Amino acid sequence: MANTIALRKAYSAMLDEVYKLASLTAVLDGPNELVKEGANANEILIPKMTMSGLANYNKQSGYVAGDVTLEYETKKCDYDRGRMFTVDAMDNIESAGVAFGRLSGEFLRTQVVPELDAWRLAKYAGFAPTGQAVAEAIADGKAGIAAIRKGKTAIENAEAKPETCYLFISATLAGLIEDLDTTASKKVMEGWAGAIKVPAGRFFDKVTLTATGAGGFATTGGKAVDFLIVDKNAAIQNQKHVVSKIITPEANQDADAWKFGYRTVGIAEAKDNKKLGIYVHTAAAA
Repeated sequence: MANTIALRKAYSAMLDEVYKLASLTAVLDGPNELVKEGANANEILIPKMTMSGLANYNKQSGYVAGDVTLEYETKKCDYDRGRMFTVDAMDNIESAGVAFGRLSGEFLRTQVVPELDAWRLAKYAGFAPTGQAVAEAIADGKAGIAAIRKGKTAIENAEAKPETCYLFISATLAGLIEDLDTTASKKVMEGWAGAIKVPAGRFFDKVTLTATGAGGFATTGGKAVDFLIVDKNAAIQNQKHVVSKIITPEANQDADAWKFGYRTVGIAEAKDNKKLGIYVHTAAAA
C-alpha cells in the first residue's frame, strides 16, 4: 500500500507539472482567498462587493453615511470528467515500465489539456456582453490590428486594465499580424498580462463535451474564434477536485493489470459584475 501511495503522489506531482506547462488557460487559475466552499460538493461561493459612491461633505454634519455590502454568488462546477485505463502487467514489464509510466502524462497532454482549454475558452466567449461579442471576417493582418484595438478600447472604457487582461489569439491571426513586421503589429500584442497563441482545434465559441465512447469534445455549430480578451479579475477558474487513481496488479481483482484513473471537476465562470472585462471576436456567422 505504501508503494502505491508513493507512486500516486509522484504521478500527481508529474501530472500537475504537465498541466501547468501544456495548458494555455492555466494563467487564469485561482485561487482567490475569499472564495468559499458551497453547501453542496459541486458549488463554490464567490465574493461580490457593492458600495456607495461619493456624496457632498457638509461642514456642520460632516460625512454622509455610506453602505458597503459583501455578498457571495453561488457558482456550480459544471465540468466533471474522468477516464480509467488498464495496462496488462506483462506489457508494462516488457516495455520496462514505459507503457504505464508514459500513459498518464500523454493522456493529460493530448486529451485532458486540449479539451479543458477548448471548454474554458468557449465558456468565456459566451460570457462576453452585448456589444463585446463581434462576428465578422478579418481579411488580413491590418484588419486584425484594427479589430484588436477596438476590443482593447471596449474593455478600457469598461474600466478593465489591459495589464490584467490576457489576449488569446488564434495562431492564424497572430501570424498575419506578425508578418506585417511593423511598429503597429508589435504594439498591438504588447501591454497585456500575456498574449497567448491558441491552436485552431481549441478555439471555438461553442464546445460540446462527448459523454461516452471515445470521449473528447466536438465543436459542431461553433464559430472559430479570432481572439478573446479575458480580464483575470473577471474569471472564476478553478479545478476544485483533481484525482489520479493508481491500482496495482496485486490489488486489481479483475485482471493482472495496472489501472490508472483520472477525474477532474472544475469551473470556468465569470463574475457577474465584471463581465465587461471580456471581449470576443469570431469568424462571421454562416
